[in-house]
Amino acid sequence: MSLSALAGRRVLVTRPRELAQGLAALIAQAGGEAVLYPAIEIGDPDDPAAARAALGRLQEFDLAVFVSPSAVRKGLELLARPWPPGPRIAALGAGTRRELESRGLRDIIAPRDGADSEALLALPQLRHVEGWRVLILRGAGGRELLGETLAARGASVSSVECYRRARPAPGAEPAGTLDAACANSGETLENLVALLGPARLRDTPLFVPHERVARLARGMGFAAVEVAGPGDEQVLARLLAYFGGAK
Repeated sequence: MSLSALAGRRVLVTRPRELAQGLAALIAQAGGEAVLYPAIEIGDPDDPAAARAALGRLQEFDLAVFVSPSAVRKGLELLARPWPPGPRIAALGAGTRRELESRGLRDIIAPRDGADSEALLALPQLRHVEGWRVLILRGAGGRELLGETLAARGASVSSVECYRRARPAPGAEPAGTLDAACANSGETLENLVALLGPARLRDTPLFVPHERVARLARGMGFAAVEVAGPGDEQVLARLLAYFGGAK
């Protein structure tokens, strides 16, 4: 598929500003225009002292699971010291794994395909965790499937909230025609609709990472929903295929 497939296309990128640059650069390299409109913000946890205290006991755990790139950035900021010997590391997907590797961490358990709890839990390394002490580094709220499943498999599971997600304050709406929009989570999609109104993007092709988000989008009335995958390269590939005619 030719990279020129995005020539003249304007793609709404709704990731947090600090996480949007990779996808924006790929869209630009393909001849498109990335319209940055963060529909979710990542902030400090409500109780940073409690988070730092929990992370100070990392060496007591057998496994630490990072649920997102934000969990890596915020969690390691709160840790504020080298990774201790002892706990193995797991990541929900390739993006989170790359974020860990960029900070010098290696031998990370992560799914090759998918970037959610189901994909990680399907790995053979996590099928037998009886007696393991597991710490999940996450944001406030979110799904409980990962912790509940590991506990059901015999692990002792704790979690630490390293960040919180928030809906940005309403600001200037993106101007002009939008040829596509990307939403990386259900919460992002809900925020986007709340910020722009349901009519603005209803007929705009929407690119999402998982079928779970796609079902939510269809239920909200989006007419064209494409499951692209969670990674920047996967999103670009699906954009190229869609606008190149392979819809």
